[in-house]
Amino acid sequence: MDRPTIERVVARAGTFASKQLQVSELSGGLTNANYLVVADGEKYVVRIPGRSTELLAVDRENERHNAKAAATTGVSPTVIEVLRDWDVMILEFVEGRTMSGEALRTPHQALRMAESLRRLHTSPRFYKDFDMFRLTEFYLGVCEEHAVAIPDGFGEHLDRAQEIERVFAANPVPSVPCHNDLLAENYIDDGRQLWIVDFEYSGNNDPCFELGDTAQECGFDLELRATLCEGYFGDLREDRLARMNLQALMADVGWTLWAAIQAQISTIEYDFWGWALERWERAVSIFESDDVSRWIAAAARVDGHRFEGQT
Repeated sequence: MDRPTIERVVARAGTFASKQLQVSELSGGLTNANYLVVADGEKYVVRIPGRSTELLAVDRENERHNAKAAATTGVSPTVIEVLRDWDVMILEFVEGRTMSGEALRTPHQALRMAESLRRLHTSPRFYKDFDMFRLTEFYLGVCEEHAVAIPDGFGEHLDRAQEIERVFAANPVPSVPCHNDLLAENYIDDGRQLWIVDFEYSGNNDPCFELGDTAQECGFDLELRATLCEGYFGDLREDRLARMNLQALMADVGWTLWAAIQAQISTIEYDFWGWALERWERAVSIFESDDVSRWIAAAARVDGHRFEGQT
């Protein structure tokens, strides 16, 4: 597909017609080029997809649908215009501070994250489902087909991952509309709430994946993970926290392969291979610890009763 320049986008978009424009690139995108466009004094974000993102399992129709649904909750920006043939989105600009892991690593911020996630998860159902176990299989297929190097020993721990999946399947949790890729930089603090942006990997999913993944991305220790879990659910149960920690582990497994693929296909100047190794080393340390067996046992037990909403 033809990849447009920002100049071509602003020339075509009705949002910017006959307006005085100022355009600047926004930093931080790992799969897109993001731009701030000021049109007659009003600010917008333009997202232009990167190349070969289909190899990363990015579905742009899913992204568009889910971004629009998420906006109805008031914690995600409004989609202003879509240039469908280019998969370009023009979004409301959120005034605020782009967060970092360091800024979010406090109990107060963990509770604010929980509040924003609870609101996001009330969204109308998303277009597709998300399952990190299936996504990991997809990424392994891409790596094999395209001769993508992956960290040594990756396959040696997949039996343990399958055990985790069996435990989850035996105690299913009702899925909710989830973001599924909440790096710290995908939270924006406007002083009142934490906004959530960038819905490339969004889909209906286990809310414990959302909690575990974002805790992992933001570098939460076990105490902050417990705060986030309790803030989200309203109380703290061992089975929920165990499930969240196991999902954090699976996030590292899947995103390891994502980073390995990016190391081969991306044109962005970023050490994706180093990131793949870092994530895999962290996953291996958990796989080889006593924690994983304890978490599996706790997640299987479900504190003697069912999750709310389970039939």
